[in-house]
Amino acid sequence: MTTDIDLQSAIAALDEYGYEKKLSTDLEQARNKQQMLKYLQSLDYSLRRMLILQEAVNELVEEKKSQLALQENIQTYKTKVINLSRELNMSYNEVLELMAQMDKR
Repeated sequence: MTTDIDLQSAIAALDEYGYEKKLSTDLEQARNKQQMLKYLQSLDYSLRRMLILQEAVNELVEEKKSQLALQENIQTYKTKVINLSRELNMSYNEVLELMAQMDKR
């Protein structure tokens, strides 16, 4: 009987911990704008520090956008090579080898 009570207590404690984590102002838990704002307000930063934070976030966002654009361009290029290989009835690698040979000329 005591094992059941201990198990129930442990489960209840874990449930309560999970509930508290959902309500916390932890940045890891922030999933939307309102939660992010609540977290940032809890930091109680001065205007100067907030401006520095804003600049850092803007830089990271631009970096992520450029990485995403580069990945999209690479995928588009790969798709074009695949389509070309189908048109020429060649393998993907054969097309790449042919392109490399032509680039050397």
